Amino acid sequence: QEHAYPADELMPLTCRGRVRGQEPSRGDVDDALGKFSLTLIDTLDTLVVLNKTKEFEEAVKKVIKDVNLDNDIVVSVFETNIRVLGGLLGGHSVAIMLKEKGEYMQWYNGELLQMAKELGYKLLPAFNTTSGLPYPRVNLKFGVRHPEARTGTETDTCTACAGTLILEFAALSRFTGTSIFEEYARKALDFIWEKRQRSSNLVGVTINIHTGDWVRKDSGVGAGIDSYYEYLLKAYVLLGDDSFLERFNTHYDAIMRYISQPPLLLDVHIHKPMLNARTWMDSLLAFFPGLQVLKGDIRPAIETHEMLYQVIKKHNFLPEAFTTDFRVHWAQHPLRPEFAESTYFLYKATGDPYYLEVGKTLIENLNKYARVPCGFAAMKDVRTGSHEDRMDSFFLAEMFKYLYLLFADKEDMIFDIEDYIFTTEAHLLPLWLSTTNQTVSKKNTTTEYTELDDSNFDWTCPNTQILFPNDPMFAQSIREPLKNVVDKSCPRGISRAEESLGSGPKPPLRARDFMASNPEHLEILKKMGVSLIHLKDGRVQLVQHAVQAASSLDAEDGLRFMQEMIELSSQQQKEQQLPPRAVQIVSHPFFGRVVLTAGPAQFGMDLSKHKAGTRGFVATIKPYNGCSEITNPEAVKEKIALMQRGQCMFAEKARNIQKAGAIGGIVIDDNEGSSSDTAPLFQMAGDGKNTDDITIPMLFLFNKEGNIILDAIREYEAVEVLLSDKAKDRATIFKGKMIPNYIIDSNLEMESMDQKLSENDSHKQNSEEATSASQDVGAVSEEPEEGESSDVTDPESLSPADADSDSISISNQDSSVPGTNEASAPEPACMQGDHQPQEQKTETESNSKVNWDNKVQPMESILADWNEDIEAFEMMEKDEL
Repeated sequence: QEHAYPADELMPLTCRGRVRGQEPSRGDVDDALGKFSLTLIDTLDTLVVLNKTKEFEEAVKKVIKDVNLDNDIVVSVFETNIRVLGGLLGGHSVAIMLKEKGEYMQWYNGELLQMAKELGYKLLPAFNTTSGLPYPRVNLKFGVRHPEARTGTETDTCTACAGTLILEFAALSRFTGTSIFEEYARKALDFIWEKRQRSSNLVGVTINIHTGDWVRKDSGVGAGIDSYYEYLLKAYVLLGDDSFLERFNTHYDAIMRYISQPPLLLDVHIHKPMLNARTWMDSLLAFFPGLQVLKGDIRPAIETHEMLYQVIKKHNFLPEAFTTDFRVHWAQHPLRPEFAESTYFLYKATGDPYYLEVGKTLIENLNKYARVPCGFAAMKDVRTGSHEDRMDSFFLAEMFKYLYLLFADKEDMIFDIEDYIFTTEAHLLPLWLSTTNQTVSKKNTTTEYTELDDSNFDWTCPNTQILFPNDPMFAQSIREPLKNVVDKSCPRGISRAEESLGSGPKPPLRARDFMASNPEHLEILKKMGVSLIHLKDGRVQLVQHAVQAASSLDAEDGLRFMQEMIELSSQQQKEQQLPPRAVQIVSHPFFGRVVLTAGPAQFGMDLSKHKAGTRGFVATIKPYNGCSEITNPEAVKEKIALMQRGQCMFAEKARNIQKAGAIGGIVIDDNEGSSSDTAPLFQMAGDGKNTDDITIPMLFLFNKEGNIILDAIREYEAVEVLLSDKAKDRATIFKGKMIPNYIIDSNLEMESMDQKLSENDSHKQNSEEATSASQDVGAVSEEPEEGESSDVTDPESLSPADADSDSISISNQDSSVPGTNEASAPEPACMQGDHQPQEQKTETESNSKVNWDNKVQPMESILADWNEDIEAFEMMEKDEL
């Protein structure tokens, strides 16, 4: 409210609101923004959970008074449903509960429900398809097919996008008595069920909304499918319709048969479910242990959750994606709540205080690494600790809610949480809706359910007090074998052939073990239909012909081998690149809380070998481009020099500032509005000459990140930064004297958590420092002449190391892997280094310069709530001096 209202989201680094169209476009991520005060609506019922009833009452009045749902803007049907419609319904649910209690909300007359109904009607045009599956986007003012709608041409949607509507739409129908919403959501679910792959009972990731054909035929429990499964089970709980439970059980049996490889959950092909579709997992699957608790299948829930926790202890946060041997695949972390959600449900099911320790670790990491002056910033790279100017609404809607509930006792709550079911956005819908306005028949209209082993479902929707008699040893005995799964092992998933053959022959050759000079390996390849071709340039080309394999099972193994070889070859090429670096602002009032993602240089000090980094105050040089002798050397000496990109080579700038006495340099992009959020990082190239004479570290910041430092200089004059390979712990920065951490603002202080943990005789789990790893970066040379531009080199186009006799060109024929890929021979999988985050280039709707002077609130008011701690630290510094 102080910095961002009425914008949809808070930008925590620049302390302002994110307004769509006024910031650089982030692509599909921005489809959640509709100029309808998203974060406020998404957080309504969280306020009541946190016992902030007065604040809730004021927030509801703001929503009623200020929010406009008739904007000419294209939004995601899925995101608008779970965040805005769900937020309005959750707010209405707790509002009528408070009104019934007689103290608060006595004036409330269903205004939030009327807004929800208005929004529901605005979403209905998206369902105007022959299949009943909704378009992925809708214009709030003009619908879908209207000439001014600017949408309606899409042909595909994700399974979760179409299958995560039933709770909100059915609740809207039950609350209002208008059946059309529930009918539309049921029709979409019915269509997805009918289009499932009948032999495997799995669904794909994306589907054609007109024909029903699967577009992406891989299947898992993470991104693109996740909440479809969640809503089948929860629809049964909320609506009492047995058909939803039967569908869920059918899918769940298939998931446990094909996708679950404890403790891993790996995507497979829906037509060939014995074949893994990829060798990495995305963070959204972290919700699945919580769903398994609701289903009653506790053992695999504990196993998967423990594996995820081990990854978090290694990197402080759960990366957006990580490999089967637990290395970073995509390094971002937008403060997702799914792991906290599963932690809460596992604690509820087991009563094991271990999960309180897990929750405490999550809170400590948030305060230690994500807390910034105006909120909590998403992690741009968990390996470096760099931040992104982003705080999604789900952070307040879900993360705060689940962490509070994890530590809350029954007496801390002003209502019984067991009377409600959580939507996928953690909004609260009352269970009494199951007997209200049953406008849709419960008749089972779908057939052909698979005959399943009934014992698998004995405990669906269990009474946890009976099933799990709060015996912490039960969960501990399951966790123990997985204690060191991340750090001390490099697990190899059991091959499907090995599973089916039991103690039969050895598993087929894995790509990571392959050696082109090994005759035994060549014989195995031949059996799998893979042949070697020696090229004239010394490389070896692999080609698969499935028809030449000894059997269909061997052909399947050959396909997997080729896919693994492609991924490992690509991985090795990427790992040759230098990782991103970090610029950490350590002076007052930042104290290390703001971390900026920086590109490295191919010359100068290698920060990865100088772990302490380079620390110093920054100074702007003259001339600002640094292309000639520095005219203000007295201001630059023993400082970190700031300069603008352009007009000469990077190495020339480095030599000039080094000559002037600078201890380091930061080059700021001259392209107005550029940002590491929307552009791939790159490393600054040398000038083609020997650069051994350059000994100081040089880093590159895009325009947006650079302006944060420049604006800080204008505000505070003396700004000190730390140049390093990754963000440093503040205890390290300040010589062991820790800046006070700030816990989440709720009624539960960290002291009460410690007390509760002590009562349960639990032991704190120490988080491990995230390891640094490589990111895909391309080399860019500065322009040699004034006015001449320099483009960022596409990392995919960079040449790998010189080819030698072990280089491999991979080609796959007569199989589902298209195209030809070339790369150097892959290293073994258990090597140091991580995969890189995916880089996505998005168009900029409008350039936006970061300028603190333009903020409505002065910096002093922004820091008011922690000035006392700052003063205490300043006193500590004086004492040290």
